[in-house]
Amino acid sequence: MLFRRPKSLIGLDIGSSSVKAIELKASGKGYRVSAIGVESVPPDSIIDGAIIDGGAVADAIRRLFTNKRFKANDIVASLSGNSVIVKKITLPAMTESELSESIYWEAEQYIPFDIQDVSLDYEIIDPGTGQDNMEVLLVAAKKDKIADYTNVIAQAGKTPVVVDVDVFALQNAFEVNYGCEPSTVVAILNVGASAVNINILTGSQSVFTRDVSMGGNAFTEAVRKELNLPYEAAEMLKKGQDVEGATFEDARAVLRAMTDNVLLEVEKTFDFFKATAASERIDRIMLCGGASRVEGFTESLRERFNTEVEQFDPFRQVACDAKKLGIESAEDLAAVSAVALGLALRKVGDR
Repeated sequence: MLFRRPKSLIGLDIGSSSVKAIELKASGKGYRVSAIGVESVPPDSIIDGAIIDGGAVADAIRRLFTNKRFKANDIVASLSGNSVIVKKITLPAMTESELSESIYWEAEQYIPFDIQDVSLDYEIIDPGTGQDNMEVLLVAAKKDKIADYTNVIAQAGKTPVVVDVDVFALQNAFEVNYGCEPSTVVAILNVGASAVNINILTGSQSVFTRDVSMGGNAFTEAVRKELNLPYEAAEMLKKGQDVEGATFEDARAVLRAMTDNVLLEVEKTFDFFKATAASERIDRIMLCGGASRVEGFTESLRERFNTEVEQFDPFRQVACDAKKLGIESAEDLAAVSAVALGLALRKVGDR
């Protein structure tokens, strides 16, 4: 028992447009992907991170695991959006045992929900040794939202064992693939269907996070309205495919305008970070998520912030044999896999 290998977990990213799952195998050289999959969920099954149609989401998860390569049964999932609060707080310096006893009382001042309605976790960022204050990263998630996610996983026949937060899963995936330089400020942007997850790191420390409630669905909806198209046609046009009655050229101006709207929210986030942080610079932007592949998005991001922008490759240091795993488009899959990979790196009992 003492030498038993830790159990493998499946990282499951439950998104507004699709569910993504990854299972990893540890090897002497690091990790390799042993199973991976993506399944679409019907439109409006999940809105702003809230599960509206649990049956449809459970069905999508069930379809995902018909892939026989998946061996594990235990699932790590994650949350984002308005029901999750991530906040760095300053408290009087105290021991870890004192903090564990007082954290709920301290947290009440910072959480806009009834403290009885949330699950709370925390991590000491700076113990403030020899100083009057310490810094703590506080994470709170509404219990009913956690239950919604764990219930659909159970409905699909799997066992939820860990619930994380999207921005921290991104950080895990980044650290494994790129490492951390102590003084470098990196912004990770995950542009999903209904939100942009933003995590700003200084070295290995998360110093600022925010979820912007705007994503790929807003692009599709703008194209649909402007060109009077069905949802499916607008979605195809957003991805660069001509459809009956419209060409991609017709959609280009609409997509450019939506990109500007999204980047304005990103800019507000960066400005707020710079106003409250010790550093006023962002050295590097790592970009992922399906909606980040909208034509012109990367270029517009680079121009607006005059900063190095790089596509986040979650398989840069994690072996992923696309052909062996039956993956048709490795590039498309890499764009949407960062959260699932970061979750698959978790171990039961991790803080």
